[in-house]
Amino acid sequence: MIATSAFGSTGHLSSRVIFGAAALGAMSQERADATIELVRRAGVNHFDTAASYGDSEDRLKPWLAKHRSEVFLASKTGDRSGEAARASLERSLERLGVDQLDMIQLHNLVEEDDWRVAHGPGGAVEALAQAKAEGLVRFIGVTGHGTRISRMHSRSLVEYAFDSVLIPYNFTLMENRHYRADTEELLETCRQRRIAVQTIKSIARGRWPEGYQGRQFSWYQPLEDPAAIGRAISYVLSKDGLFLNTSSDATKLEIILAASENNTTPSEQALRDDTSALGITPLFDGNELERI
Repeated sequence: MIATSAFGSTGHLSSRVIFGAAALGAMSQERADATIELVRRAGVNHFDTAASYGDSEDRLKPWLAKHRSEVFLASKTGDRSGEAARASLERSLERLGVDQLDMIQLHNLVEEDDWRVAHGPGGAVEALAQAKAEGLVRFIGVTGHGTRISRMHSRSLVEYAFDSVLIPYNFTLMENRHYRADTEELLETCRQRRIAVQTIKSIARGRWPEGYQGRQFSWYQPLEDPAAIGRAISYVLSKDGLFLNTSSDATKLEIILAASENNTTPSEQALRDDTSALGITPLFDGNELERI
């Protein structure tokens, strides 16, 4: 079974691996049900979805009708104004068939204009805090992509006491000294304040080659070799306090779950060898690759 750990100061012991329910977004209900059962059997008790993840919230609804109490349930809104964020939250509650979310998250809050609107008067942060006061949500988090996000999260934590942050985290990305410095500063703040830290993009190999015509179940090209995936997963889970969100590519789910149950800390040399042998490249570079 996958180990559990305190999810920040929420009081919930979450599985170190969180089910990234974006994987359900384009599935049939039958396949979604089987996928949910797979993660449940592995001991995953924390599900992460979003209003923008296709049919994901709808696919979770039948299972939640019988098993709501078994999981920490999180969703996200990409809206920045308070009115729109509140409407998004209410739609998510309806689609999921629940009266309350454990956590609502501001989705990919990285751009300056978005950040100012969300944190400003009448913005999403204010509206979601009100929803929390009304009991529609228990906790509020903030997520993001790119090499600027750790720095932006640190700014967000000055403005509001978020319960969780979410950042991209893998060996290649952490080789970027600027991102590493920003991330280490953020992680220390989160440790001191007992803020949960979720990670994404653990098994990213790089961006899809230009003109690639094969199947794509995630916006980035994932690793394929099970041993390399295992090392990538173990790299994240070897860091105290980090939670790992599974990929939107459900074909990798069984490998990720198995690696998460049997992880051992990989050597830095092994990770460098993977980078070289498999052609792993950064998803983000602070410039032209920053936006997705």
